[in-house]
Amino acid sequence: MDRILSSLETCYQLAEAHFERRFERPRVTLDLKGQRAGVAYLARNLLRFNGQMYSENTEDFLKQTVPHEAAHLIADAVYGARIRPHGPEWQNLMTGLFDLPAKRCHDYPVQARRSTRYFYQCGCPGPIPFTPQRHAWVARGRRYQCRRCGDMLRFTGQQQRA
Repeated sequence: MDRILSSLETCYQLAEAHFERRFERPRVTLDLKGQRAGVAYLARNLLRFNGQMYSENTEDFLKQTVPHEAAHLIADAVYGARIRPHGPEWQNLMTGLFDLPAKRCHDYPVQARRSTRYFYQCGCPGPIPFTPQRHAWVARGRRYQCRRCGDMLRFTGQQQRA
């Protein structure tokens, strides 16, 4: 974590010298899981990083991912919340201030994600697969209607791990 904080501090010092103002340092965690390397929560001034990706790609992570996420917070502080996440303001910080490519996504190896499909049925032949998220929404009361036949979709009780 010390190396991440040091990389982050370098980014913030560059930004402070360039914009001639102080920026509040964010809270940083290494608890992110899944396929994303990092996430910036603008309203909470929080950066979450993927600890596994950090340990497997340390040097590139410190050079590219940490500045990428820092640029999101800095762009928000300078230009406001109405800018696009990877828009020209963010890109200018990456290329002009940090002298890095404005890559939108990382290219770290990621394990294929296993997913469960939940099958729903209507009046049409064949089941309709739902993602775990959509299935959870149904469990909370959301209802879906078939666009072809107009029937309400209902869970068949079948699921498949892919």
